[in-house]
Amino acid sequence: MLHWADHDYGTSCVSLTICLRQVKQWSDAHPGHVALPILLELKRTDPAMEARGGPKSPPWTTAMLDALDAEIRAVLPDDATITPDDLRRPGRTLEASVLAYGWPGVGATRGQVMFLMDNQDQMIQDAYRAGGRDSLQGRVLFTNSRPGRADAAFVEWNDPTGTNTATIQDFVRRGYYVRTRADEPFAQAAAGDTARLRAALDSGAQMISTDFPVTGLAARYGSDYTAELPGGRIARCDPLTAPPGCRSGLLEH
Repeated sequence: MLHWADHDYGTSCVSLTICLRQVKQWSDAHPGHVALPILLELKRTDPAMEARGGPKSPPWTTAMLDALDAEIRAVLPDDATITPDDLRRPGRTLEASVLAYGWPGVGATRGQVMFLMDNQDQMIQDAYRAGGRDSLQGRVLFTNSRPGRADAAFVEWNDPTGTNTATIQDFVRRGYYVRTRADEPFAQAAAGDTARLRAALDSGAQMISTDFPVTGLAARYGSDYTAELPGGRIARCDPLTAPPGCRSGLLEH
């Protein structure tokens, strides 16, 4: 998909629906896969590009976000996804539910997909939670929230280094689903430095993002930097929360 409007047309699919169909086709062909987290960054066109005659994108209103949910559900119905409604318990907020009961385990979520909102923009998040949806009632995406909010189930904490390692560990132990980053933007690739990757792995964050998941991508920056899970695995047992009998090699099959 386009990451930057009017710029990166080398994408492998030019619309969200096409991308979602590719995901569903792969998921249907591999029904035993671990849950797939998909991070959506809801963007608008660059004002500089608009000034040069490029298309102008509409703002992310509640109506636009309703349409986004509907577009996802048109390809991936609720039984194929993990949604906030699946986690929230009667009489509890979404946050209170995950803190008390956690997220569903691997066995209960095989073959499913979950959608996470990358945006920290409060206006977009407020529009998504509008209409009495403080706990994301009826929504598809998990917002990039912060502890203490009713919708706090997913938390982005992109820097895992220094004291942030302990912060992320605390979030994970308490029950939040955390995304952090192994590299940003290209410093680690240029230096071949894996210290940040090691901090991300130590943090126990359930999702670690990288721009360099395979060997060779960092060559243009002068290094062989690669951000992989130990053993090159697709998934691993969480070092903080996995039960004693968990075996990383048995997670993905």
